Amino acid sequence: MNRPLLPAQLSSLIPLNALSSRRLQTLRDQLIPRPLLAGEPLFKDADSASSYFLLAGALLLRAPDGAPQRLVAGSPESCHAFSAGPRFNEAWALEDSSVLVVDSCRLDRLLSWQQANADLLLELATNGELTDWLEDLLENPLFAKVPTENVRTMLSRLQPMDLPSGYVLLREGEAGDCCYFLKSGRAEVIVGSDSDQQVVAELDVGACFGEEALLSERPRNATVTLIEDARVLRLARQDFVTLLRAPVVDELDFEHAKQLIGEGAQWLDVRFLDEYQRGHAAQALNMPLHLLRLKSRLLKPDRTYLCYCDSGKRSASAVFLLTQLGFTTFALRDGLDALPADTYAGLISEKGCGYLARSGGRTEVSG
Repeated sequence: MNRPLLPAQLSSLIPLNALSSRRLQTLRDQLIPRPLLAGEPLFKDADSASSYFLLAGALLLRAPDGAPQRLVAGSPESCHAFSAGPRFNEAWALEDSSVLVVDSCRLDRLLSWQQANADLLLELATNGELTDWLEDLLENPLFAKVPTENVRTMLSRLQPMDLPSGYVLLREGEAGDCCYFLKSGRAEVIVGSDSDQQVVAELDVGACFGEEALLSERPRNATVTLIEDARVLRLARQDFVTLLRAPVVDELDFEHAKQLIGEGAQWLDVRFLDEYQRGHAAQALNMPLHLLRLKSRLLKPDRTYLCYCDSGKRSASAVFLLTQLGFTTFALRDGLDALPADTYAGLISEKGCGYLARSGGRTEVSG
């Protein structure tokens, strides 16, 4: 099975090599080499929606006026992206070849974001601020969707706190009025109480946590305890909603969701198990929000996931969390409650235990 190329394998491809490893992760579904047989067209009278990189073999590129150009893998010219458009309107394989096909808009957006934030980091460093923690924070895929000006404003709103190891920052069941970032130190995320406690995650420098309660407007669903002395940065609810939630949580309507499911996306039901068993979408995986961080390791990194719940608030939390982890994911706008009765009945059509995610992204019917 073809696997995405590693950053080291992309080091000579311009401008892909300008992206950090984490930024490349957001493109991993497009970093799988595509084979072309001799004589096969790469594009013909196509638009410029894609950027192409020649990895192996040779191509014949033809300009709109008919002028040909030969492109050979390994040459200086082959290190650069090319696209269909004013320069070339046809490309054919002269021999068995291999290419990468990358969405031009996504690539441009990532490049623009990285360059803009590089300026911000330089500005802060020039003012004498240590920015290692911020670089870690900005490497989080979550911030690929946050405008630089929002980041700049967020930094001015953060309230720093120096706290000892063992300090409990969040308690499961309490109301949430803020989220936090780790500037230094580590923390662990625990669900349950007493003998039923379970550590579901460990947080390092640059982590964002506590946002689930702000997104869902429900009590904290986990306890977060520092396991090292730490500097923690607090962001108030309204600043979080305005500066982070608005640009990060992608929502779609049911018709768009159906289209993505037809193209291979996967439903994630982020409600509790008993809600799921009462009725769920066909082949939907049950990923309760309070277990999502733990269970996300079972999801396929190159698949699109569509989250739903009753009101849309839990699914917004799920999208925010999964975006931090680098997944492509959307929330069903306003949740199941907003669907007409016939649409709801058609979507929530299966009852019982349903489906389980297994390692490697496999799905199986539960017993």
